[in-house]
Amino acid sequence: MTTAEQVPNDTLRAVRIGLRLSQDDLARALRRAGEESGEPNDANKRLVQRWESGISRTPRPVYARALERVTGRPVESLGFALPVPRLRVSDDGHGGHDVEAETMSTDVHAQQQPSPSPSPHYGGIWLSRYEYYSSGRGDTFTGSHYLVLVQHGDRLTGQSLPGASTDPDSPLTLDLTVDRNVVTGTWTEQTASDGYYAGARYHGALQLLVEPTGRRMTGKWIGFGKDFDINSGPWELVFQDSSTSKAALERYSRPPE
Repeated sequence: MTTAEQVPNDTLRAVRIGLRLSQDDLARALRRAGEESGEPNDANKRLVQRWESGISRTPRPVYARALERVTGRPVESLGFALPVPRLRVSDDGHGGHDVEAETMSTDVHAQQQPSPSPSPHYGGIWLSRYEYYSSGRGDTFTGSHYLVLVQHGDRLTGQSLPGASTDPDSPLTLDLTVDRNVVTGTWTEQTASDGYYAGARYHGALQLLVEPTGRRMTGKWIGFGKDFDINSGPWELVFQDSSTSKAALERYSRPPE
């Protein structure tokens, strides 16, 4: 793979930063997870660097399982280009058919070229805040998270910090693209298993306009409700800190006021 074809794995990097782990810390956690599960591995900082830089885009199964244990997320949601089966049927010469597996990339961004024009830098810690109407409770509520935005070119990947939401254990992920002062993309939130929505996973689209200061983005979200109706509401991101040091992450790993 040439350098031009490498697409950094900003999703994995955002998840790692959100967990307040350095690359060394993540490697140690992966080794520990392997030992605890009876599948020792040789994870090291260099391997994590290769994943995040895009040099290595598919983890071996033993590392994939360790990544799931450490992050609490399925490996397919960690930004890797994973092989997925695509059926191809051929005659086996005996009146039957063989089913062969082909692979194709699950990483949509791997086929996209970086934006030729530089984008403003929005990396750092932001306060995410959206409003939604609960038909079951007959009222409007606000969901808030502190999250880390990681930027590469015109791509922004957001990951909420642990314990940093108004509803405990409801991690939020953003996958966005910047076009001048317009930010467009998708959101995914996993609700708390012991909360009102009983662990339901919601996702949808999001479009924001960046204010001239570059310190606030406002817009709308859209998504499906539990009865397959389409819901929408206001959403904003408010800049908090450009630092993603451990001290800064610890400072914002709490529910927003």
